[in-house]
Amino acid sequence: MTILRGATLIDGTGAPPVRDATIVVQDGRIESITSGAGGPPPASRDVIDASGLTVLPGLIDCHDHLASHGYELTTRWGLSEPSSTRSVRTSRVIEQTLAAGYTTVRDAGGLDAGFRTAVAEGLIQGPRLLTAIAIISPIGGIGDRVSPSGHECVVPDDPALPAGVANGVEEVRRVVRTMIRAGADVIKCATTGGASSRAGHGPSDPAFNLDEMRALVDEAHAQGRKVMCHALGGSGLRLALEAGVDSIEHGCYLDEDPELIPMMAERGIVLTPTLLVYEYHRESKAPHVRERARALQEHHRESIRRALAAGVRVVAGTDAGGHGHPPNAGELPLLVAAGLTPMQAIQAATAWAAECVGFEREIGTLEKGKRADLIAVAGDPLADVGVLADVSRIRLVLKDGVVAARR
Repeated sequence: MTILRGATLIDGTGAPPVRDATIVVQDGRIESITSGAGGPPPASRDVIDASGLTVLPGLIDCHDHLASHGYELTTRWGLSEPSSTRSVRTSRVIEQTLAAGYTTVRDAGGLDAGFRTAVAEGLIQGPRLLTAIAIISPIGGIGDRVSPSGHECVVPDDPALPAGVANGVEEVRRVVRTMIRAGADVIKCATTGGASSRAGHGPSDPAFNLDEMRALVDEAHAQGRKVMCHALGGSGLRLALEAGVDSIEHGCYLDEDPELIPMMAERGIVLTPTLLVYEYHRESKAPHVRERARALQEHHRESIRRALAAGVRVVAGTDAGGHGHPPNAGELPLLVAAGLTPMQAIQAATAWAAECVGFEREIGTLEKGKRADLIAVAGDPLADVGVLADVSRIRLVLKDGVVAARR
């Protein structure tokens, strides 16, 4: 049994903070939460004095790329270093992410299921991992490994990360099944290009047709997997919504079509804006990437504001990897700048994020019976949500009731 005493509690539900909270953890779950001074606990119990700290649910990143370490072609194609070095590098990122207060991460492609097993077996410390394995797109889509010269990647496919290129209804179904066989917890696809896509395949350029996307969503849902879809704008963004995906990743140009946000609200489709990655892209050395990222900025913020006002769930995701692995909570001040309140930004990384990844019964809020994933931070994130991005302020991380980091 572990007891935290004296903290200010933000439980993730949106309720006001609770002062002088006592949280009792037993067998990895929250046994009770009370407030106010009480008698001294039995000496045999593990008591943590959290006075002066704010306790929150463990944070959740709904869109990360933990095994990605740069946008350079040699890095993306696995040519810059031996695979063993890359795996160790990825393991270090996973451990650092947990120590920074992130107890659950949904990886959007590039992380094989072996890392999830390694965390589960205690070979490395890390967040609870959900992985998409590899992104699915057609020939010419963002999952098609092609160099600027037009050459395809000659590096053999890793059987743990099968190729995600699919064309036609039957092949789309086959590739979805292949991803699930490789261990996919969620299916990631793309119906548009992106800011960092090759020249000629940008944020409004479509990928897949409606029949292919409906087949993809149908196959994923039939096998109990949600579908997260990279879609920025244009006809590809509408197509993803019409096909019934579960979340839109990025959604930068949702503001351009007045029908799209109401469609998301009605169907319960989540928005993961990933603002942090565009901070990087706006300073890219590649002119076409820099121009795209700067052009979409105001559309992106307006899309978030309108989505939030319409009742669309907005959740936190960093799209980290290509731009390095900064503190994941760097996304939260950007959400506030885009129109969320600090409390909403916290929910975007806790309760709302748990709903997005399908774990709302287990994590995301600090309530009796839920898993004891929690963090204690020095400072008041409602006054300055940026304190959550300062790793030195994350004084305690518990995952399933076990201390994962303590400063």
